[in-house]
Amino acid sequence: MRYKLAIFDLDGTILDTLEDLADSTNYALSVYHMPEHTIDEVRWFVGNGIHKLIERAVPKGSSDEQIEQVFTTFKEYYKDHCAVKTRPYDGIMELLKTLREKGILTAVVSNKGDFAVQILCEDYFRGMFDFAVGEREGIRRKPAPDSVLAVLEKFQISKDEAVYIGDSEVDIQTAFHAGMKEIAVTWGFRPESFLKENGADCIVHTPEELLKVLQKYT
Repeated sequence: MRYKLAIFDLDGTILDTLEDLADSTNYALSVYHMPEHTIDEVRWFVGNGIHKLIERAVPKGSSDEQIEQVFTTFKEYYKDHCAVKTRPYDGIMELLKTLREKGILTAVVSNKGDFAVQILCEDYFRGMFDFAVGEREGIRRKPAPDSVLAVLEKFQISKDEAVYIGDSEVDIQTAFHAGMKEIAVTWGFRPESFLKENGADCIVHTPEELLKVLQKYT
């Protein structure tokens, strides 16, 4: 295989987290008697971190104080409810096992809070990733390339030897800013037409197709 390192987004790429995100968002909103949202609405709120999720979910005109209250409540609730309905997408475990059997390093770089990334990777993918990191204070979130570049440095892998895999425009932009190849998946939170409009280099529809692309992508 050409690549030595495959870096994955989390939400919408390896894990279907949408229902737990929506439930936790709506719980936090309900505490403050704010209107709740459908799953499809929440789908378009995610991608830029959980604070931005809450900013988009609260009613327009909400004060900074209200946003922070909802955000704090969301974090507290989601920490204990991030793995209720969440599940790996079909074929993801088999894909990761195959990559590891072939000696390919695997990592996760997500805009989800780092506390949740660690919990979910441990719960669902124990031993399947060489490194996983989420949003942390003082580190620019995607689409800034900071965390992706830090992974490359950690493993002393060049940009040409790594690929970034995600499901959204944020992931496409992240790979571009990092100077890396990217692969966009259609089973996540954004439709294929949207990915094409946002400049996806390569689009795959199943984990099996993703593996084939990783094996011959040039």
